[in-house]
Amino acid sequence: MSRRSGVLEFAVLGLLRESPMHGYELRKRLNTSLGVFRAFSYGSLYPCLKTLVQHGWLAEEPGSNAEDPRATALSGRRARIVYRLTGPGKERFEELLTQTGPDAWEDDNFGVRFAFFGQTSRDVRMRVLEGRRSRLEERLAKMRASLVRTREKLDDYTLELQRHGMESVEREVRWLNELIESEREGRERGTAPPGGSGPPGGSGDNDTTT
Repeated sequence: MSRRSGVLEFAVLGLLRESPMHGYELRKRLNTSLGVFRAFSYGSLYPCLKTLVQHGWLAEEPGSNAEDPRATALSGRRARIVYRLTGPGKERFEELLTQTGPDAWEDDNFGVRFAFFGQTSRDVRMRVLEGRRSRLEERLAKMRASLVRTREKLDDYTLELQRHGMESVEREVRWLNELIESEREGRERGTAPPGGSGPPGGSGDNDTTT
C-alpha cells in the first residue's frame, strides 16, 4: 500500500469510528476536517472504501432516504450507501494508532495523525511528536547549510523565499517543543495535556512534494 493510500485508509477508519457515514459526507469531512485531502483525488476514495469493505473492516448498509419512496422509485435514484466500521475495522484502526515509524512524521501523514491524537495513547503521541521534531530539525539544518553556501548567488526575492521557508520550519519546531513539554508535564501529573491548535501552517518547506 502506498503512503498516500495508507494515510487515506487511516483517515477513513478514524472518521467512521466516530459514526457511520455515506460517501458524500465522508468526502466532505476529509476535505474540511483534514485539510491534507484538499489536493487528494476523490477518485481515490471509493476504491479505498471498496478495499476496506473487502478486508472486512467496513460494512455497507443502505442509507435512509428522506424523499418519498414512491418518488425515489419513479426517479430511479438509489439510496446512498452508508459505510460503518466493523469490529475488525476498529481493531485495524487501533493498530494503526500505535504505529510511530517515520511515516507518521512525514508532511502528508503528520497532520492526519495529529487530528486523531485524542484517541492516541500518551506514549505514542510523544514518540510521534519527537520524531516529527527530529525530522524538522534535520531539515532546518540542511536549509541553513544550503543558504550559507548559496546566499551570494541568490537574488533578493529568492533569498527572502528561502528565509520564509526556514522561519516556517522554525515556527513548527517551537510549536512541537511546547506540545512535547505539555505532554511531559501531563504525564508527570497523570493528567491530559491542554488542548492546542493544529500544526502552524504545515512545515512550510519548499522542497515538500504534494
